[in-house]
Amino acid sequence: MKMWSWTPAGIWAFGIIVISIMAAVIILLALKIRVLRTAAKEIETAFADRLMTDTNTLIDISSADRDMRRLANSINRELKKLREARHRFEQGDLELKNAVTNISHDLRTPLTAICGYLDLLETEEKSGRAEQYLHIIRDRAELLTQLTEELFRYSVIISAENSGTREPVNVGGVLEECVASFYTALRERNIEPEIRIPQQKVIRTLDRSALVRVFSNLLNNAVKYSDGDLDITLSQDGTVTFANTASGLNEVQVGRLFDRFYTVEAARKSTGLGLAIARTLVEQMNGTISAGYENGRLSIAIELPY
Repeated sequence: MKMWSWTPAGIWAFGIIVISIMAAVIILLALKIRVLRTAAKEIETAFADRLMTDTNTLIDISSADRDMRRLANSINRELKKLREARHRFEQGDLELKNAVTNISHDLRTPLTAICGYLDLLETEEKSGRAEQYLHIIRDRAELLTQLTEELFRYSVIISAENSGTREPVNVGGVLEECVASFYTALRERNIEPEIRIPQQKVIRTLDRSALVRVFSNLLNNAVKYSDGDLDITLSQDGTVTFANTASGLNEVQVGRLFDRFYTVEAARKSTGLGLAIARTLVEQMNGTISAGYENGRLSIAIELPY
């Protein structure tokens, strides 16, 4: 058996062989990495697409690598579970919306009858204590009527989903009209609003009736929580800010102002739906709404899209 000759020529030949083997291994590893990266990119793209669309199509990759295919199959199983959970949620949410709409609608008839009988009772002779009890019943019935109306409107709004008609709207003009309509309510609370509107018109393509509802709800919120001031600013970029001193609030309460049915002790006959409705309408118009609280001052900002 001939032994390897460790002459300079032999060493050089051995080095060439080792380098060739290493180069081949590196090339194979590079190809493997390229295949894995391609498969990972395919999974990433397909996963993002499946999350955004309601489809039963599974993630499929071109790679035959067992580990990557195992990963794709694992993600497909989780996507199936997620899709089933989403369908259950959507079905339950739809049923809840329909139930709220029907309940609030059904409450209207007996409440109307109660208010009618209260009107009749007020025309009858009664003692002072009966008068007091009647006043309490009237107050509670009116609050329940208000809650029922707000609940019905809210259920209609969240079920509509962008059904309103959009048109070019002068945001400043709508804002001035809404403030004027609240003039009496603001004066009763000794609130003198400061309004800042740019000279150049701010035009946005929006649902005008929805925008009126949003501004009205925010003004109603100011009537409830303001300590006596109100600053309203419309920027040229379409941002509308309502700011007022509200010493009766704190950061935790402000963080929950947009929650459905959430009220604070400072609210007067509040249903807890006004700001929730405002948020829903703003989001349906592809805008954003947020609230902040700093140094006892509440600010609510709306950013309206072009």
